[in-house]
Amino acid sequence: MFNILRDKLNIDLKYVKLNGVDRDKPLIARKGVSGMFGTDFGIDLGTASVLVYAYGKGIILHEPSVVAIDRNTGKRIAVGEEARMMLGRTPGNIMAIRPMRDGVIADYQTTEVMLKYLLKKAGIKNWPFYKNRVVVCIPSGVTEVEERAVKQAAYKAGAGRVKVVEEPFVAALGAGLDINGPEGNLVVDVGGGTTDIAVLSLGGIVTKRSIRSGGDKMDEAIIRFIRREYNLMIGERTAEEIKIRVGCAIPEGRKDNDEIEVRGRDLVTGLPKTIRINSKVTYRAMEEIIEAIVSGVKDVLERTPPELSADIMGKGIIMTGGGALVDSLDVRISRETGLVVNVADDPISCVAIGTGKLLKTSF
Repeated sequence: MFNILRDKLNIDLKYVKLNGVDRDKPLIARKGVSGMFGTDFGIDLGTASVLVYAYGKGIILHEPSVVAIDRNTGKRIAVGEEARMMLGRTPGNIMAIRPMRDGVIADYQTTEVMLKYLLKKAGIKNWPFYKNRVVVCIPSGVTEVEERAVKQAAYKAGAGRVKVVEEPFVAALGAGLDINGPEGNLVVDVGGGTTDIAVLSLGGIVTKRSIRSGGDKMDEAIIRFIRREYNLMIGERTAEEIKIRVGCAIPEGRKDNDEIEVRGRDLVTGLPKTIRINSKVTYRAMEEIIEAIVSGVKDVLERTPPELSADIMGKGIIMTGGGALVDSLDVRISRETGLVVNVADDPISCVAIGTGKLLKTSF
């Protein structure tokens, strides 16, 4: 069997140097079998969305973290974008569930169903003699029980070997920062359920903080504000659209200050109603959540060793995650801290790209 495999792959079974380092395994065990019988994956298991990175291919899946299930049979109806379109629109026999809350698993069985579906869609293969390797990201402040739940869900979904890593670490890798050197780097990863803030140096995390506030909390704040100020009930999808189109993190609002129409149900009459809001209104709605993120950044800076503080003063802050795209959030943090704040080139994909880089060295 082994000779046949060698001939098919046309690889000489000898010890070789990879990346300048002598490995204790032949090339076929490290690369050939992986390419032929399975693929190694990096997973950004987020509250709002799941990104899957396949080794050697890049990001191959980006789907919302939503699963639609039949209440009567318990069977999966839809996963990802198709299920997200059902939020707030389902009949009595269908549930549209978001199994991740605040960065951790809130519904274990549904998370397992979602991961199994996405990994199968990504092309995972199960062989008795080859174990697929999977790197999964978690917020930096999770408990051991929450970490174990993530590992177990990945194993159940078909992973053979699982490594769990903290999000700000891989976000820094995905953003292209050199975290192995002695200089300090400050990363603010604003996700859907959590905001992870960390100072990294010499290949590790020096100071960190995880806040259970992110894009989802901004959506919830918009829903509450519009209900209180306008007596209008809106859904999650509408709130997210408001945040994207006219969301703002500074009091003066966006430069264009455009207004958008918002439709919902009038709480007084029970009839459909339309209002118009602008970026100054959304700032008032999200102010509390934005202030919590800014306070978290200040707290980490206060606990940073002075030598690393000097590095950060020169290099500034790097922002990753979907929440980093909220208009003027970088400007607000810069004003409050006095530091230069830069948003990564592709903030949504940074964590997934970082897991891909870790696949080369983690196992």
